[in-house]
Amino acid sequence: MNNVTLVGRLTRDPDMRMSASQTAVTRFTVAVDRAFAARQEGQPTADFISCVAFGKSAEFVDKYFTKGKMIGLQGRIQTGSYTKQDGTKVYTTDVVAERVEFVGGKNDQADGGFGGGSSAPSGNGDDELFKPIGELTDDDIPF
Repeated sequence: MNNVTLVGRLTRDPDMRMSASQTAVTRFTVAVDRAFAARQEGQPTADFISCVAFGKSAEFVDKYFTKGKMIGLQGRIQTGSYTKQDGTKVYTTDVVAERVEFVGGKNDQADGGFGGGSSAPSGNGDDELFKPIGELTDDDIPF
């Protein structure tokens, strides 16, 4: 089974192009935080995953996501290779995004926010209860 689920932030604006058959192809990179237990001093705390979307998903990513925005996606890993002009062979690994969703709160999304999960209430005094996970501290967790 080849199934990938990622939640992270775009490291740059998506790059959409049209294929020869006029299919939208969007490439983007997602920074995914490593689990807290796996972090070691001096080691990277995130992985940078190359992703590609096709068709309507490609158009969706290009239209609604920008650098720094949270994204959730499901897809599959696809490997490939090509030969450069100097004769060296390059191997590639991409996640082909088959399903893409908004993740995070209202202030985290482009174009006024489309919440993929629950959205933070406004003006009722409970805004402190709804923080993005990255902003929580140990004191915020009730157990």
